[in-house]
Amino acid sequence: MVYFPDMYFPVAYDPLMKAQDAYSKHDNEIPAFVEHNGATGLSPVDGTVAQNKEGVVEEAANSKMTTDQYNAGYDASKLEITSPLDPANKAKDIERGKDLFNKTCAACHGVGGDGQGPIVVSGAYSGVPNYKDREITVGSVHYVLTHGRNSMGSYAGQLKPGDRWRVAMYVMDAFKATAAVATTATTPAAPEAAVPAANVTPSAKK
Repeated sequence: MVYFPDMYFPVAYDPLMKAQDAYSKHDNEIPAFVEHNGATGLSPVDGTVAQNKEGVVEEAANSKMTTDQYNAGYDASKLEITSPLDPANKAKDIERGKDLFNKTCAACHGVGGDGQGPIVVSGAYSGVPNYKDREITVGSVHYVLTHGRNSMGSYAGQLKPGDRWRVAMYVMDAFKATAAVATTATTPAAPEAAVPAANVTPSAKK
């Protein structure tokens, strides 16, 4: 039994690959690593907290992107209209998303999503948009939470992968769904076109 094996053996930059030790020919023989073909990224130990228990696969949040790559990714994210989380847990996910939003996002975005959080109201910060005025999807909200946008930095270090989707789901449910319903309700119906009467001969003027 070896305690804290990564203190004695190298850990790969890519946890799905076998570590390469540039200073020694010694091979990493930790049984748990050997069973996974040398991969050092293992499942959480029983009793510990899994950081990505939903198994959401996404690009590393700290990956370096050019401006063009970022903008292309943001545009592509707007086409995502559903989250990868289990639809059966939607109500619970949105409820957790609300809790996380109020704790993490409301300071700037406001509990009503109007961009009037206490930091903005104090005058310390400005330019936070109202969600109702933005063209967003659950995918684009998640993208911004992961990568940041404009003056907002990435929250990938504060929110786990599944929780970022939950916050995005809550934003859409709380601040965009109601707006869509209101827009539909207030949009006047198009007037029906007049249907000409059939087989009617106009009478001659007297």
